[in-house]
Amino acid sequence: MAEYPRMSRRQFVSLGAGAFLVLSLPLAVRRRRALVRRSMPVMGTVAEVALSHEDPRSAHLAIDAAMAELRWVDRTMTRFSPLSDVGRANLGAAAAPVTVSEETAIVLRESLRWAEASGGLFDPCLGQPAALWNFGSRRQPPPPAEIRRFAGESLYRHLELDVSNGLACVRFHSGDVSIDVGGIAKGYAVDRAVRALREQGVTDALVNAGGDLYAMGTSEDGDPWKVGIRSADDPRRLTATIPVSDRAIATSGDYFQYFDYGGRRFHHLLDPVTGEPRRSELHSVTVAADSCMAADAGATAVFGCEPARASRLLGAAAPGAEIIHVV
Repeated sequence: MAEYPRMSRRQFVSLGAGAFLVLSLPLAVRRRRALVRRSMPVMGTVAEVALSHEDPRSAHLAIDAAMAELRWVDRTMTRFSPLSDVGRANLGAAAAPVTVSEETAIVLRESLRWAEASGGLFDPCLGQPAALWNFGSRRQPPPPAEIRRFAGESLYRHLELDVSNGLACVRFHSGDVSIDVGGIAKGYAVDRAVRALREQGVTDALVNAGGDLYAMGTSEDGDPWKVGIRSADDPRRLTATIPVSDRAIATSGDYFQYFDYGGRRFHHLLDPVTGEPRRSELHSVTVAADSCMAADAGATAVFGCEPARASRLLGAAAPGAEIIHVV
């Protein structure tokens, strides 16, 4: 499994289980339904699947299928492995077209759509700026000249996605392009995990990949799943508890991958216009959408936007998506 530098910024979204246990246990007992849960490290975070199910053995088989999907996306789309689709493209696509899986092409195609709809606020080609800032180890900003190199470049416009001999392939038309789909791939992975659960006959479950989350049906008490959003100031506290059913939510924030320097917080959500972390008076934004991929990309795109622009962006890119919480 590919190694990631740090845990995801979205770990402050938690399941409607564990510390946020679903109530009404007597009803759950009457229904003979139990909450079956499992977690694992994947995609730089801790993913968890929780099922409300009558048969624990069947539930665990379904969780196996869901976890396999998360691991597959991890192996295929991480930028930290030279063997992944993204890693191979980053190594060779500036010189010649690189073939990728159709699944990776789906994510890249959707990424480019979000890039266009957001006017470049969402950019899947910021791998080199992300490596420059390296929030896993850096404790002060990079030299200004290195930052300016990437500012306002609209790098996504230099990514070409095409088909050759029936296979998807990518080509870079700038040496500064490096794919990083961290702002959308976890959402896609959650959607694939949800599909795997449905194929196993599961109707009531919750999949959370570090805060990119989809809730299916209801929890074991028959009510919507309850999702707690942790405080930016104190992760032990919740700022909101949100009921979710047959819907996805994702949160982007500035308080997990960051460092403080010179009285300013430098976080991992980069502004393609400046090459620096986006400036925002808010610490996080939570977006709800019909798919987790849309919620993931939407939360990444609108972080730091003023409300009217954020609403227009979501309306254009993902009708039905909405901001449901800000901190």
